[in-house]
Amino acid sequence: MSWWSIEVGAPAGRKEAVGAWLVACTGHAVEDKDGHTLLAYAPDEQIASRVVEELGRETGGWITSGPTVVQPVDWSTRWREGLDIRRIGRVSIIPSWQAQAANPGPHDVVLDPETAFGSGEHGSTRVALELMDRLLQEGAVVLDLGSGSGILAIAAVKLGAARATGIEIEPDSIAVAERNAARNQVSDRVRFLEGDAADLAPLLKPVDMVLSNILRLVNAAVLPEISTALQGRGTAIFSGMELAEADEFRQALSEAEFRITEEAIDSGWWGVAAHPPA
Repeated sequence: MSWWSIEVGAPAGRKEAVGAWLVACTGHAVEDKDGHTLLAYAPDEQIASRVVEELGRETGGWITSGPTVVQPVDWSTRWREGLDIRRIGRVSIIPSWQAQAANPGPHDVVLDPETAFGSGEHGSTRVALELMDRLLQEGAVVLDLGSGSGILAIAAVKLGAARATGIEIEPDSIAVAERNAARNQVSDRVRFLEGDAADLAPLLKPVDMVLSNILRLVNAAVLPEISTALQGRGTAIFSGMELAEADEFRQALSEAEFRITEEAIDSGWWGVAAHPPA
């Protein structure tokens, strides 16, 4: 099906009213194109033409262009737009279509996020990478909770971990992560398990580092399981939280007897490293 677009130049002070009229008329959301031009959509040319006619009667004009057929979008590749090489500490995250992906360096992670979370474009991923780059010890055993695209587990072995295990509840993400591990030639040192982190983490003890890039409430809920997996040694790195949530999570760490060692902030996202209770 081809969609049709109509550009509407809304006068100052009337944009919200015009936008509401367009939503009511088309039954679809309206895009604010540049602060003073609204972009409405219709599922076919007939409906789009009717919108133009009705708006003309209502306002006497305001149409700047349209109706115009919207070119089909290949959403299987559209997610690539805006993704570039990201460098966090020693690690470079390289989309597979970049030229550098053909000859990656020892700390380069060639990665396509596809439908799984984790591309290096999000502040919560970057703070986790930053803290891991500072704190990971050579030969460590790493556990990555909510592994998504596999970015943190793959980066861990690139930075010197002996092996890493990612736990992810979404089966589609597991498939993406395994492809990314194979692309980076680390499948022999990285594996991904489907399931609940609270159930699986204690079974994988002992580990030297736990990475948990999840929501604050989930991070707080799995603190006992993380402590069990670490068995009083090593470091847990938590991210996935906005800076405004920092005080609440510090309190949760204190109540669970974790000792904070380092913190990082990126684009309003906060991460923290802590040692488990001995």
